[in-house]
Amino acid sequence: MKTAGTILLFILSSLCSAAQYYLRGEIKDESNNPLPNAKILLHSNRYVYYSGSSGAFGIITSIPSDSVTVSMEGYQTQSLRLNSSDYAVILMKSLITAPAIRQNRLLSATKNLNGEDRRDWAKSGETYSSLFENEFVPADKYPETGFAIHTDKASYSNIRRFLNMQTTVPTDAVRPEEMLNYFNFGFIEPPRDSVFAFHSFVSDCPWNKENRLLFLQISARKIEPQRIPPSNLVFLIDVSGSMDMPNRLPLLKSSFKLLVDNLRDKDTISIVVYGSATGVWLPPTSGSEKEKIRKSIEELTPAGSTPGESGILSAYRLAKSKFIEHGNNRVILATDGDFNVGQSSEEDLERLITQHQQSGIYLTCLGVGMGNYKDSKLEVLAKKGNGNFAYLDTEEEAQKVLVKELTQTLYTVADNAYLNIQFNASLVKNYRLIGYDNKIKAIADSLSQIEGGEVGSGQNMMVLFEFTPQDITAGASKTEIAGALIHYTNPSDSIQQVSGYSCENNYLPYKELPSFYRFAGAVGMLSGILRESKFIKTGSFQDVLEIATKSVEDSDAVQKEFISLVEKAKKIYGKRKRRL
Repeated sequence: MKTAGTILLFILSSLCSAAQYYLRGEIKDESNNPLPNAKILLHSNRYVYYSGSSGAFGIITSIPSDSVTVSMEGYQTQSLRLNSSDYAVILMKSLITAPAIRQNRLLSATKNLNGEDRRDWAKSGETYSSLFENEFVPADKYPETGFAIHTDKASYSNIRRFLNMQTTVPTDAVRPEEMLNYFNFGFIEPPRDSVFAFHSFVSDCPWNKENRLLFLQISARKIEPQRIPPSNLVFLIDVSGSMDMPNRLPLLKSSFKLLVDNLRDKDTISIVVYGSATGVWLPPTSGSEKEKIRKSIEELTPAGSTPGESGILSAYRLAKSKFIEHGNNRVILATDGDFNVGQSSEEDLERLITQHQQSGIYLTCLGVGMGNYKDSKLEVLAKKGNGNFAYLDTEEEAQKVLVKELTQTLYTVADNAYLNIQFNASLVKNYRLIGYDNKIKAIADSLSQIEGGEVGSGQNMMVLFEFTPQDITAGASKTEIAGALIHYTNPSDSIQQVSGYSCENNYLPYKELPSFYRFAGAVGMLSGILRESKFIKTGSFQDVLEIATKSVEDSDAVQKEFISLVEKAKKIYGKRKRRL
């Protein structure tokens, strides 16, 4: 009898020890928004859990109450005790000091130009990304303007896709500065002690005989091959159901395999996927294991929804875990941008990515697809993620972005770069910056500020200003027409640097300009025609063709392709006019 009692007591104690309890709750920010992917460390067993897409969590434990530590980048870490009998609501306090009203960021701004004047420029809301064109401003009243230097090129290849499909281009898909960035116009080697080199010309304006153009060329220093830092790259690949088309996931798979060929032994590659499941597809792997990386890429298959927010958080966590001091730490997001689970609006994504701005991890966005392609969302992520943005419409474009221009795409020589230019009102009556156009929401916000951009190794930029000249005497022809200052920081540094340049009034007739300046003018004119600019008074597709044909470099395949695209545009838009 005693033995039976002992056995019963043992069984009961075993059952008690095997009892399971459930810790439940949700994690939110101070505005009561759910926080997915918050890290939860359970102290009793040291296991790590994460909140779900709605911020909720459920953890099985062997004791009725347990202590946890909750952490998330951008928020204060909390340690607290949870009881299985209660439903816990955990509020996380933000570490980011932000104004009461969230500031929009501008691509360009003219000093002292008041908000009401700027609001009048916007007459209607466009759909693609709600941009409006910079206006002419009087130089005597507003001599100084500034713009963020960014090296995105997505607009050009996206425009090419529309024209190759024999269709017109949405006007807001046309971003003139990205069209100009697409070309490498006569690289200038910066002085040994400088990051940037400059050159400029003043010439005629091909689409308005009363005005002139200021061409400002800016070249960024090239990193010497032996000094390229080791890379910690996380490929963040959208494998949702919407990627199941030939010009989406299959194109990305071939694109990333091209990049793998350029990896070095000291580079580390990881892959995070999001779709039917979100997680680490390939753990951190040395660049020497190319076959393993290629095999991992080839095995990707599309399915499920598009929890982009969850994927972004997972990728940044992984990048941070393998962070290389003074190295190139970067997440490469490849998607059609059609986020439909979790935070998905432009404002939500901006808030999400801003939390990682100071992490030292850059973000490159590669867009693909058509129909549901979300250009505006990827543009927001790239700019807020201190990165760049390209659109891949063909494998040839992938070759250009990820092989030929690899160092421009992945290796940074200047951060937070923006340029201020001050015009000489004795020579310039009024002027407008071509491109770097702002969103309507940003221009209407009196708190908006310019946010600088990332500049890649060997990047070459051409900036165009159209201006109306003052009546001047011949003796003043060599006077400075404008002074330019680039403000930037070196990578992994917070000390602001400044490079200056004096733009002379060195007028040359258009036909006497170096060929690539004339070609840049043709690109600028095409951008204005495609976006139906009110400032293109006499320019036509035929004018663009004539200028480009006379200035094209026969050895430059990209320039020669531009001419064929203009010819296609002329036919497409000519048919539209005949129908009207």
